[in-house]
Amino acid sequence: MNRVFLTAEEAADALHISRSKVYDLLRNGDLVSIKIGRLRRVPVDAVQDFARRLIEAGEDAA
Repeated sequence: MNRVFLTAEEAADALHISRSKVYDLLRNGDLVSIKIGRLRRVPVDAVQDFARRLIEAGEDAA
């Protein structure tokens, strides 16, 4: 079974950015997350969509 949600650290690893940058993106609404109880999780689809938008815009995530 494929994973559906990532931790902020796993999302950071997938995007090759820092965990604090992931939290900045979450705060700004550039990256979507959900809360499961007290835990914050980032859907895998949200990470892929964010990367796709960066590629389409020609921007650098770092």
